[in-house]
Amino acid sequence: MLKYRQLFYVLLLILSILAPWFFYPIFLMKILCFALFASAFNLLLGYTGLLSFGHAAFFGGGGYLCGYIIRDLGQSPEFGILGGTLFATLLGGVMGGLAIRRQGIYFAMITMALAQMLYFIFLQMDFTGGEDGMQGIPRGVFLGLLDLQVDMNMYYLVLGFCLVAFAVIARVTESPFGKILFAIKENEPRAISLGYRVDHFKLLAFVLSGALAGLAGSLQALMMGFETLSDAHWTMSGLVILMTLVGGVGTLFGPMIGALVITVLEHKVGEIGTWIFNITQIEWFRSLGESVTIVTGLIFVLCVMAFRRGIVGEYLAKIRSHSK
Repeated sequence: MLKYRQLFYVLLLILSILAPWFFYPIFLMKILCFALFASAFNLLLGYTGLLSFGHAAFFGGGGYLCGYIIRDLGQSPEFGILGGTLFATLLGGVMGGLAIRRQGIYFAMITMALAQMLYFIFLQMDFTGGEDGMQGIPRGVFLGLLDLQVDMNMYYLVLGFCLVAFAVIARVTESPFGKILFAIKENEPRAISLGYRVDHFKLLAFVLSGALAGLAGSLQALMMGFETLSDAHWTMSGLVILMTLVGGVGTLFGPMIGALVITVLEHKVGEIGTWIFNITQIEWFRSLGESVTIVTGLIFVLCVMAFRRGIVGEYLAKIRSHSK
């Protein structure tokens, strides 16, 4: 079984390296950034049992700080990525320190309220560009060696960061720390009775999740060359929840698959609607591209009603049932 898993990882790595030769690199980089964002969120929800409605604060905050450091302070992209990630890490410490004092819906509402406060701060600040967003973030040269103006170079940089981040997440979930997080999720009172300082573990998980989400936001801002308020809005938090649920909560590859499915649908739903219109001649399908939120909402309902474990979760459940 271990040999097949290693073979799968090698095959996935090869496909990731070859992908920009067959698909648009910008689109692939966006999928990678959202896959990292969803995986970071899943570390909190899937392995710790904490539902955050404020993860857009880390994603958008990392992007804004990365853009500010590169564009306004004139620093190189490595400092921008580092600065955006550190900001999200510190923000995770502050938000987590306040939010983990509560559980359930109260935890979710506190994270959402704090994230919206940051959203309105970004709206009022000069360097963010307000409603127009932060424009003109230069890619620059990474470490003085890699010209990021070339899309292929930018893709392999994003891929490298994402692979390292995915490896960190995989290592954390398999480590004793990850097992404790899972124990807290399954039965928090019992974890407390065993002597674990539950709040400390929750805070560490929250900070790590926020840091990785900030890294994803920093990479996206650098790649796109701009940062907008939509990345810091609560709807972005809802979108990452949807990605995680569709892919499979508490699975390693589930959030990545969910990010792939949702991102592809958001970009291709208009083409799909045109294709269906040509077959059925039903007028509504022609304007399907303007109804992306309806489509994603239907997917969410379908996911909750039909396969609550998500795509990867249902697949793993079938494998376990057959092995018995």
